[in-house]
Amino acid sequence: MRRKSYTFTYDRWLLITTFILLAFGLLMVASTSMVISDKQYGYPFHYLIRQGVYLVMGVFLAYLTSKISLKWWQDNAAYLLLVGLFLLVAVLIPGIGKIVNGSRRWIDLVVIHLQVSELAKLTTILYVSSYLEKYCQQVQEDFLAFVKPLLIVAISAILLLAEPDFGATVVLSMTIMILLFLSGVRLWPFILLLLIALVSFSLLAVISPYRLERLTSFLNPWTHQFDSGYQLTQSLIAFGRGGLWGVGLGNSVQKLFYLPEAHTDFLFAVIAEEWGLIGAILILLVFCLLVGRGFILARRAFRTHRLFSAYLAYGLAAWIGLQTLVNIGVNTGLLPTKGLTLPFLSYGGSSLLMNCVVLGILLRIYHELEAGTPVPRTTRVHR
Repeated sequence: MRRKSYTFTYDRWLLITTFILLAFGLLMVASTSMVISDKQYGYPFHYLIRQGVYLVMGVFLAYLTSKISLKWWQDNAAYLLLVGLFLLVAVLIPGIGKIVNGSRRWIDLVVIHLQVSELAKLTTILYVSSYLEKYCQQVQEDFLAFVKPLLIVAISAILLLAEPDFGATVVLSMTIMILLFLSGVRLWPFILLLLIALVSFSLLAVISPYRLERLTSFLNPWTHQFDSGYQLTQSLIAFGRGGLWGVGLGNSVQKLFYLPEAHTDFLFAVIAEEWGLIGAILILLVFCLLVGRGFILARRAFRTHRLFSAYLAYGLAAWIGLQTLVNIGVNTGLLPTKGLTLPFLSYGGSSLLMNCVVLGILLRIYHELEAGTPVPRTTRVHR
């Protein structure tokens, strides 16, 4: 009897949108970093070469991740969460965690400076997706079952705030809240959770002096344009210079030491300056296609009763979507400065590698949906 050949099927929409973002991101990292690289290292291609290496590593990592079955992620979600929490504790230890711009967020692994918050977001989403798959009905009916995953999120949030990394805390918390809402939880516990989260984030923003300074400068950056509002005012100038069609690739003025972190947090401002409003909107559309494709895969998984796949796809797509919204909101002055990278585009090894892992998992979800992989017996269906 002839054996059936094994063919791995890839989602072409995920691949196309991600390829566009990765290629465009590499181009913009080159455009934004050459001048600062030349000043810091004596040659213009330091950041470009490193980003290229991260890109090759990320593509290989996405390929490897796409070969890992979803059952393995589900079975090991709790252990991966423990690894994430351990690293969140380890990064706070002097001598292990590396301080950059006043925040202790990185662990030096020689090859790469690991930003622990990126890994923590992935492991927490994996764990909560596994929890909701197992206890979906209880979460809908029992308040205690609804609260349990929030304790894990609270521990992660406390450790993230200790770095401090307020932006990652907001993105992670909002992503988990979206997952809980999609699980069919009753409305009153969800509204209570939302109110608690809003009050907590507001208090954190007001109590901390540097966050309060960011908030006041965000509300009226031009009164602090040479102090706390400097980044935002320079970003807004970049948007103004770009106009409708932009000043052309490589012709940005703001990246010439006017706009700090032009190749990382404020890359989108340079995109708007060089490519104009049209270019910025096109990039937003590509992100919408990518996130929308993740939601479509999640919906397909729900219809075939693959709850872990569904929650995981929703969580990963929401993570990318929320981080994109926060980054663009900061660049355009709609949100206070958070220090979050633009997924797939900004310079940064940890962010790019984790984004590629997200891509690999979404590709795996698509493959198992197409291949009709049997649903694990533990899967419970919504009532």
